[in-house]
Amino acid sequence: MGGPATVVTRRSVAGGGLVVAAATVVAWALAYPQSPMGGAMVRAVADSAAVVTLGLASVPLLDDIRHRADLTRTAARPLVLAAAVWAVAELVRLAVVAAQAAGLSVQHVGVRTVAEFAWYTTVGRSGLVSIVAALAVCGVALAAQRSTTTPSAAAVYATIGITAAGVAARTLAGHLAESPFGGLAVAVHALAAALWCGMLAALVLTVTHRGQWARVLPRFSQLALGCVAVLLVAGIVGSFVRLQSPVDLATTGYGRLLTAKIVVTAGLMVIAWRNRAGWLPAARAHRSSAGLSQRRSLIELAVMTVTVTFAAALAVTG
Repeated sequence: MGGPATVVTRRSVAGGGLVVAAATVVAWALAYPQSPMGGAMVRAVADSAAVVTLGLASVPLLDDIRHRADLTRTAARPLVLAAAVWAVAELVRLAVVAAQAAGLSVQHVGVRTVAEFAWYTTVGRSGLVSIVAALAVCGVALAAQRSTTTPSAAAVYATIGITAAGVAARTLAGHLAESPFGGLAVAVHALAAALWCGMLAALVLTVTHRGQWARVLPRFSQLALGCVAVLLVAGIVGSFVRLQSPVDLATTGYGRLLTAKIVVTAGLMVIAWRNRAGWLPAARAHRSSAGLSQRRSLIELAVMTVTVTFAAALAVTG
C-alpha cells in the first residue's frame, strides 16, 4: 500500500504530469504555428526528469554531514526512477527529432535513421550525451540502492557532474549554438534553473520530518538565491543574443512564449521571496510542520514546472 511518503510522492508525480501537459498546451498556443506540440511535450518530460535527477543527486549536500548518509539512501530509489524516465524520454525525443529532420512521421522513422542522426549530427550527438548520462546515473543510483554501504562524497559529486553534463549537453546544440557566448549563457541558465527547481523537487520527495526541514531549508534558500542571480543574468544575455528586436517579444511565437516565461518566472520569484520571509524562519524554528512545508513546496514547485515546460517549448520553437 505504501506509507504517507509514498502517497505524497505519487500525488506529486501525478500532479507534475498534469501541470506539464497543461503548460505544454498553453505554450503551443502562444507560439503557434512555430512550436510543435509533440516535440514540446517530449522535451518537457525529458527536461523535467533531468531537473529532478539533478536535484536528487545533489540533495544530500543540503543536510548535515552526520545525517547526509540517511538522505543519500532515501534519495537513491527516486533517483533511479527519475534517471530511468530521463533516459527513456531522451531516447523518444531523439527519435522525434530524427523523424522531423528526415521529413517522416515518428511511426515511420527507422532505427537506422535515428542511429545515423544521433551519430552524424550535432543535435543527435548532444542527445546521445544526455542518454548516456541518464543511464550512468541510473546505474550508479541502482548500485547505491542495493549496496549496504553509503556512497562516498566523491561518488556523490561524480553523479552530480555526470547529471550536469547531461543537462547542459542539449543546450549547447540548440538555437544559440551558433553563438559561443549565447550558447554558454543558455547552458549556465539551464543549469542554474535545474539546480534550483531540482533541489526543491528532491526535498519534496525525500524530506518527511520537521527536523529535516529545519536543517535543509536554510541551506536550500541560500543556494536558491545564488541560482536565481545566475539564471537571471544568463537568461538576459541569451535573450539579447536570440531576439532581433524588443518588438519580437510580441510579434513572434518565440517572443510571445519567452514573454510568458518571463512573467511566470517573475511570479515564481515573488512566491519564493514570500516563502523566504515567512516559511523559512518558521521552519528553522521548528514551528512549521512537515505537512505545511510539503504544501508550500508543492505550490512553488508547480509554478517551477510551468517555467521548465515553457523553457522546453522555447527550445523547439522555430
